[in-house]
Amino acid sequence: MNIFRSHDPNAAEVVKIPAGQLFLTRTESVRGGRECLYNDAMATIRRVPSMEHTFQLVITRVYEDGDQELLEDEEETDEERVFLICDALEFRSGKSADNEPAFIWRDVEGDEDELFEFVAAGTNEPTRAFFETCMYRAMYEIKYRASADNVLDSELQQFIWQPPATKKSKKTSQGQASRSTTTAVEETPTEEEEPEPVATSSGSNLHALAAHEDPSMPSIFSGVAELHLWDPEQSTYEKEADVVVRIAQNTARGQYYYQLVALDEHQRPLVAQDVTTDMNARLAARVLSFTWNQQDSNGIGKSWCVRFEEEEPYKEFTAAFARALWEGGNQLPWAKAKFEDQNYVMSSNAEDVEMRDVEDDEDEEDAVAEELDKSDEEEEEEEFEEEEENPLVKSGGRNTQLAVGYKGDRSYVVRGDKIGVFAHMDDHNVRYSGTISKLATPKGKALNPKHAMLHDQDTKMILQSPNDPHALFHLDIETGKIVEEWKVHDDIQVDHIAPDNKFAQMTPEQTVVGISHNALFRIDPRVSGTKLVDSQYKQYAGKNAFSGVTTTESGKLAVASTKGDIRLFDSIGKNAKTALPPLGDPIVGIDVTADGRWLVATTKTYLLLIDTLIGEGRYTGQLGFDRSFPADAKPIPRRLTVRPEHVQYMGGSVSFTPARFNMGSGKEENTIVTSSGQYVIAWDFKRVKKGNLDKYEIKQYEEQVVQDNFKFNDDKQIIVALTNNVHAMNKKQLQRPTRTSLAPSRSSRSGIVNSPY
Repeated sequence: MNIFRSHDPNAAEVVKIPAGQLFLTRTESVRGGRECLYNDAMATIRRVPSMEHTFQLVITRVYEDGDQELLEDEEETDEERVFLICDALEFRSGKSADNEPAFIWRDVEGDEDELFEFVAAGTNEPTRAFFETCMYRAMYEIKYRASADNVLDSELQQFIWQPPATKKSKKTSQGQASRSTTTAVEETPTEEEEPEPVATSSGSNLHALAAHEDPSMPSIFSGVAELHLWDPEQSTYEKEADVVVRIAQNTARGQYYYQLVALDEHQRPLVAQDVTTDMNARLAARVLSFTWNQQDSNGIGKSWCVRFEEEEPYKEFTAAFARALWEGGNQLPWAKAKFEDQNYVMSSNAEDVEMRDVEDDEDEEDAVAEELDKSDEEEEEEEFEEEEENPLVKSGGRNTQLAVGYKGDRSYVVRGDKIGVFAHMDDHNVRYSGTISKLATPKGKALNPKHAMLHDQDTKMILQSPNDPHALFHLDIETGKIVEEWKVHDDIQVDHIAPDNKFAQMTPEQTVVGISHNALFRIDPRVSGTKLVDSQYKQYAGKNAFSGVTTTESGKLAVASTKGDIRLFDSIGKNAKTALPPLGDPIVGIDVTADGRWLVATTKTYLLLIDTLIGEGRYTGQLGFDRSFPADAKPIPRRLTVRPEHVQYMGGSVSFTPARFNMGSGKEENTIVTSSGQYVIAWDFKRVKKGNLDKYEIKQYEEQVVQDNFKFNDDKQIIVALTNNVHAMNKKQLQRPTRTSLAPSRSSRSGIVNSPY
């Protein structure tokens, strides 16, 4: 029976079940059970416009008369859920608890224990079987890039899911739940060979072209793939052509310069782009694809995708791309990297791998709290009018630094030689309360701080001057005056500082940690003369180019560099216990969880998440701060990125500000927050630890975000400093990234401080 042939080939909808319910089921979590997502819904198999052999399963919410009017008051609606049809869905048919026909599948971007179930109550058997067979034919087309019109039922057997207990081959074992014994496809032995993909007339030409080397640009990879371009209007990748993809050395520019090139069958370059991290590249092993961003000379952004037919060329491509990226960033030959360092770099490109020792279940209390959060009354979004005009509006300049208080319930924003003070209100917003003006050193020299850190129970602020890198300045918060200059050392610069430990700001602790480009040391303002503590100073050989330092609750330290490497120390004055090799990109910020288990390092285009727990060898169970990782068992770094198609909606490029975990005494970290341009971006840390690296949410503001951080001891409130404003944002205001939520800037009313500071 030719399922697709009986329909208009140009029609968007292939088949529809007009009535049903959508449930989310959890099989392993303590949250287990069924959650009804749509009480009234329809299920549709839909072609992707202008993308040949590609289909979507779409579940659309159906509204009764009058319900639609309620949506006008909602900030965002969730009217449909869309799933790319492929065998990774582990699709199967079955029966609901009420013995009604049902379809079950896995969300490939969701948690492992979560399944979707569409209950098609009242649907007759022919319609159910017809819908199921259409799903298998859609899977066939996306896998083999060929029409399913004449495919035999036996050729669809490979897509029929089998329970784990009855697995016979890798080709038929795809899931966790059972399917109905009645299907529209006759079962045949699972050992039957897969059909060969249909070859096109141009395919042989492309393969011949791929095998032909261009002597002017020798390639480290050459293979055939499909080239797709993101259509922001349709919100889909549309196929442009079958191409030869090359990663070629641009020898005219130097030994370590590479380009990604896509050639059509006439050898015309459709894409030619330098291989750099600005590409915002993303690998998706499940569908053998590689997506990235490109900006032309006019600043117009595009999002491209190449998809390979087979796993082997995809793996070869990913290895070549990782090598090109590393060599370009480090300006060294890949062969000079140690074998274990090569494995570390390559492992950073893996996707959706669960972190070591992550619990599958959540605590009962966490689950209850999550449900209570959902039922909390939504906090009103208010806009505050200043009773008197903020004098900083007329002063010019822009906000540059944000310091969020731990004990004083205040946030401070640096703007030139002034610091704005903002009170944290009971209604979870912030209000401008005053200005510390005309900052000047004790010698009367004007000071525009490049960095500000609260200190000594929020009674002091330590300022760094761009004009005097050998000193720090003590600002008395109460008087609003700089009362001391701390000369650190005549010859050693202070490039970055950090508290003695994660929560030192809550205590009377006087010392702070400092780094120069190649040294780590302690600063004590109580000692006479220069303030560097000689007994806690360690200079390291070579040009280390340290760029950031952070401390754990117990005072252990992580130091990052512009080369991209990270060192872990148990104390100051010793060599690092662990040295993690660079991926080739400068690190602009680093943070650590209170217990030292997790690190997040920020580069321009991605965040690097690292588990410091040693999982093998003599020191299994200890952290990399205390012991060295075995040479052949370094941690697996994970890249957190914004998907290229979302980046295109955001203007075509990203530039992250230093990412932070939420922080509180005795509180577990559950969110990572950063920003880029006008967008605040947050990842659910619990889901990231399970391997779901794409689970982020976004909020757009009307201005550039300068810096953001969580309010201390509050994992729901984020303080956001914009170019001229300061906001307090509830985490509930973050949205799933969609074309709507990432649309060009529009007015925001999320607790705006209306006199810009």
